[in-house]
Amino acid sequence: MEDIGSIYQQHARTVYKFLLSQCRDPDLAEELTQETFYQAVRSIHRFDGSCKISVWLCQIAKHLWYQHLRKKKREVPMPEDGPELPLPSAEEETLERAGQLELLRQIHQLPELPKEVVYLRAFGGLSFREIGDVLGKTETWARVTFYRSKETLRKGGASHEK
Repeated sequence: MEDIGSIYQQHARTVYKFLLSQCRDPDLAEELTQETFYQAVRSIHRFDGSCKISVWLCQIAKHLWYQHLRKKKREVPMPEDGPELPLPSAEEETLERAGQLELLRQIHQLPELPKEVVYLRAFGGLSFREIGDVLGKTETWARVTFYRSKETLRKGGASHEK
């Protein structure tokens, strides 16, 4: 087993990008990345080598992200003080949101692995190699899955094979 410093150097960027794809907040992604490696150090004795270390780390990261979401649900949001930004008109906002919501609905209807690939690529900015590592597949598999998913979304349906 490699030392944790080496593991961190090799996999921190992948874990960070994975978390960024989930939360879309660079500061939170960085915080959760640090917590992921802290938890990994605490539970390294449970890593049995049955999957790649990057997959194991992203599983820890996903668990921490879900934990953060549950905690956030219980908190009462406080209004933020700050300068008022010009808001788009209600019509502009409605049209933009409708398009985004429809795309997200279509992505959500994809089978689990193609959906993960689309999220990691489109929202997380991960390379196909990184996506393959995170999901325990090859770079080519990630590339083909993304292309097929994109074609399915372009055609307006989510009937995609796993």
